Amino acid sequence: MKEHAQGKVLVDQDGPVTTVTINRPAAKNACDVETVQTLHDVFMAFEADDDARVAILTGADGAFCAGADLAELATGASIGFYWAGKDRGLTRRRLAKPVIAAVEGHAVAAGLALAVWCDLRVASATAVFGVFCRRFGGPMPNGCTVRLPRIIGESRALDMLMTGRAVGADEAMAMGLADRLAPAGGALAAARELAGQLANFPQLAMLSDRASTIDQWNYPEEEAIDREIAGSQPAMQGGFQSGAGRFVDGVGRHGAFE
Repeated sequence: MKEHAQGKVLVDQDGPVTTVTINRPAAKNACDVETVQTLHDVFMAFEADDDARVAILTGADGAFCAGADLAELATGASIGFYWAGKDRGLTRRRLAKPVIAAVEGHAVAAGLALAVWCDLRVASATAVFGVFCRRFGGPMPNGCTVRLPRIIGESRALDMLMTGRAVGADEAMAMGLADRLAPAGGALAAARELAGQLANFPQLAMLSDRASTIDQWNYPEEEAIDREIAGSQPAMQGGFQSGAGRFVDGVGRHGAFE
């Protein structure tokens, strides 16, 4: 376990899986500017590490992230810093590798933006999502107004963004905001199991499909499909023939992969 920013961010490397923990439990893991910029730096390091395949983002002591540190904001010190901004804002762009959010407790305001920045969200029974900053005049310049409607649809996103209401784990699962449910205290274990599955797949094919899925929003349908085909070529030529051979030999017949 490595500590960064005087222990505000913890990084644990377990083979191909990197777990990043926001460690400000006294503030429900609300992030000051230093914490956000440190998260940016550790995720850039993850992306650049050829041995790291999947990351998990979580929070310490039963909370995911309560958003921006309002005590810092109230002083004016962080006004003008945007979590999706160019000054080491973590949520500006998606990474080239998958990130899974392991959500216990509150993922609200900018904490919701962190959750939807991730590829997948594993929510425990204690998870609560919401735009709680609506009550305090806080906007969401953190990628959330772009990514949330792409995940759950415009109408549901507007309901969350405009009302600021709390969305629990079961509703989050029903609307597609959460991808897996776990018992209270079990989000990280479930996320690690999922990360292990992703890390063990042949990476070229999985990453090309992931990249096409994320990138296709930027193009008309036909052009997006052309880009999908072009992006799949390294995997198609570099590993799928041997993979097809394994299937012919009996591996995975009738969906029996274990």
